[in-house]
Amino acid sequence: MISPDAALAALEALAQPEKAAEMAAYHKAPRRYLGVTVPEIDALAKSWREGGDPDQRAALAQALWQSDIHEARVAAAKLLTQARLRPDEAVWQTIAGWVPDFDAWAIADHACKAGEKRLMADLSRLDTVEAWTRADSFWTRRAALVITLPLAKLNFPKPDETAARERVLGWAATYVTDPEWFIQKAVGWWLRDLSKHDAPRVRAFLADHGAAMKPFARREAALHLPA
Repeated sequence: MISPDAALAALEALAQPEKAAEMAAYHKAPRRYLGVTVPEIDALAKSWREGGDPDQRAALAQALWQSDIHEARVAAAKLLTQARLRPDEAVWQTIAGWVPDFDAWAIADHACKAGEKRLMADLSRLDTVEAWTRADSFWTRRAALVITLPLAKLNFPKPDETAARERVLGWAATYVTDPEWFIQKAVGWWLRDLSKHDAPRVRAFLADHGAAMKPFARREAALHLPA
């Protein structure tokens, strides 16, 4: 398993200062940017995943995350994005521990992509996610919907998955009066994805709660509903 220092050096070797300045202006979160592209980070993370057990990967990912370099945090998430991991409790705890640090959509979404694999492997972890819905930070509240998106995309959910889907819709119902754009966007996004698999349920949600949503979020939610 590569060391954290060697992993950071590999990222540094791909740095592009001009692109880094553009990324800093785009993402706005106050941290260091190297200007390394996502495909380049993905290739590095894939090579780092070869060898080492899940606990070792989690330790490397945590070290990269703590550097607070944009690309290192993306790489940390990529390291832990894998459907089959056993054991995976250390990986789940690592990802869940990052959530309070979320302060921009790109890093948050990469981390949630890793987390959704672990969540779907053990739906009892929704108990942890539910606590995020009551957080002061809207990034943490948003993560509760982003990390649960796979539940919206199931064509034939099992009974426990149906119950989990309804649980998340309950959280979404509490979000509809939230004025924060990112929260409204997340609600619309979740419902839009669900509409492709269970249009009647989305129609029912909008009938109950649509009036409280921002117009753009309602439009997003209804984008793929049959006429």
